[in-house]
Amino acid sequence: MGRYVVRRLLQAIPVVFFSTFLVFMVIHLIPGDAAAVLAGPNATPEALAAIRKDMGLDQPLLVQYFVWIGHLLQGDLGKSTLSGQPIGKLLQARAPATIELTVAAMMISMAVALPLGIMSATHVRGKLEWFISTIQSLWLAIPNFWAGILAIIFFSLILRWLPPGGRVADGNDIGGSIKSLILPATTLGLALAAGLSRFLKFNLLEVFFDDYVRTARAKGLSDTSVVYGHALRNALLPVITILGVQFATLLGGAIITESVFSWPGVGGLMLDGISNRDYAVVQGGLLLLVLLFIIINLLVDLTYAWIDPRIRLGDS
Repeated sequence: MGRYVVRRLLQAIPVVFFSTFLVFMVIHLIPGDAAAVLAGPNATPEALAAIRKDMGLDQPLLVQYFVWIGHLLQGDLGKSTLSGQPIGKLLQARAPATIELTVAAMMISMAVALPLGIMSATHVRGKLEWFISTIQSLWLAIPNFWAGILAIIFFSLILRWLPPGGRVADGNDIGGSIKSLILPATTLGLALAAGLSRFLKFNLLEVFFDDYVRTARAKGLSDTSVVYGHALRNALLPVITILGVQFATLLGGAIITESVFSWPGVGGLMLDGISNRDYAVVQGGLLLLVLLFIIINLLVDLTYAWIDPRIRLGDS
């Protein structure tokens, strides 16, 4: 296992450097001039040139990249073009909200997807399986932002059970914190649960035809013992990979949900940066999300190898 971990870590290093290069190039190829935004519409050409030189934008793109990498290795993500605040501090202030939303959404997703997937697989071609499939299809057809708006209208404006948006981050108001989290987390979690439960269902149906499951049935074991004691464990292995990908995707894909519910996360910070052409903030936020995606997928691979020894043995 130790050799497998070292090998995967070494493989992740070039991926990280390629990701930094890709993030840098994507941001710098976007039309627009950060120096012009900072200088204002009435700036003279001389003032604009001075700002570009001060920001290092007069250097070749490749030189700018290596200068940026040098700052990154020192833990410096740069400063916001508009506010002048360090980007690291801005991300540090917003990241807890995004992580909180993502973790809550994943918990809701697993709590809903696991029983739905098992019931669909054990009642295949029955009325219950048809009902669950119908609900899944309907929920997958609804965009996240539309589901969020409907949730606000129903639970906030009509029933007045939950706040329509914002985040309560007060240790003395646990109830308020939970209430402010329910709508955005549920909106994200249910969208993931619809696809995840289908994936689990099809995996279970495949496992049901394996020899060891047939042997368990031939021994007279109950359906519950066969499903939970034999089939589910093996069917969950591919689900672990999907969960990891979904978790990493949520960190960056919650931007729309954060916007609908006025959730003060990294997604909202990046949207503000895009609208204000503060590309330094967008670049820092995008880099953070990409690195988190790589780290989470690496942890998923290691977890998969730990659960299933065939993975690391086959790799060696």
